[in-house]
Amino acid sequence: MNYKTQTTASDGLVTYNKKILLSIINLAAKEISGVSSLCANFKGSFMKKMFSKNYYEGVEVVNTKDGLVVDVYLNIYSNYNVSDVAFRVQENVKSGIISMMNMPIRSINVRVMGVDFVAEKK
Repeated sequence: MNYKTQTTASDGLVTYNKKILLSIINLAAKEISGVSSLCANFKGSFMKKMFSKNYYEGVEVVNTKDGLVVDVYLNIYSNYNVSDVAFRVQENVKSGIISMMNMPIRSINVRVMGVDFVAEKK
């Protein structure tokens, strides 16, 4: 599955491979301090990895007519505020998608799956 967006030029259409979009989201989420790792959604994670074309390393994307619906599954470090980290992940993913791909976004859902009590690597 590929994602298409209209370019600023009047004569073209840019097509992106789904792995590009999933990689951008994955990297944008990992950039935020407080994020320990991206993880699988425990409910059916094996099945999603095997059979879903929209799932990649803790990121799931669905392309709707209103825009992208992004789900990010992550673990955070114990000494960070969950809502602050989740908000910063949402904002970073949003800015990454818009600046690199210029695609409409319907929602970005951050799902904290666990807390990591190991010291953060600097």
